[in-house]
Amino acid sequence: MVKFHFRGKSGKEHTVEVTDRRVAKIVRKCQDLPGQHLFEYKDREGQIRSIGSEDVNDYLQAITKQPFTAKDFRTWAGTVLAAIALSKMQEVDNQTLAKKNVVMAIEAVARLLGNTVAICRKCYIHPAIPTSYLNGTLAQNLRAKADSQIAHHLRDLKPEEAAVMSLLRQELADRSRTGRHK
Repeated sequence: MVKFHFRGKSGKEHTVEVTDRRVAKIVRKCQDLPGQHLFEYKDREGQIRSIGSEDVNDYLQAITKQPFTAKDFRTWAGTVLAAIALSKMQEVDNQTLAKKNVVMAIEAVARLLGNTVAICRKCYIHPAIPTSYLNGTLAQNLRAKADSQIAHHLRDLKPEEAAVMSLLRQELADRSRTGRHK
């Protein structure tokens, strides 16, 4: 296990534990490098180089051949985490209780992402997730879509990711059909 302790946006302190052995081994190798920054590497000439957000985003774009950034992965994680949190909540037929559940789910995701509830809701959770929960279709859609999508081309995703991907694709198709855009 590796424990990261760092100062994030607005000076907020974070502690994150990672239990992946492969990641832990890589981090330990990085710690052995001289210098003050944890995320450094030796280039081909033996020079120590720091890794910044621009380097991470360049790497993501190189390996995906798409204009993805770390924020895109954070948004994906927030969206999937919100879908999981909401799908585990008891279905309610009262909009006031449903809205409270949405708030609780977003608070949980915000804690996991280390961000404020407002920023998490605005920037890191696709609006189709809370909307489908509020209209009572999230749980049944996620179950049905996970079953059908895992059997097909989204096999490489976790079941909850495949379900969210399918739900978002359906939302996009619905918007295109009705001419509604956000």
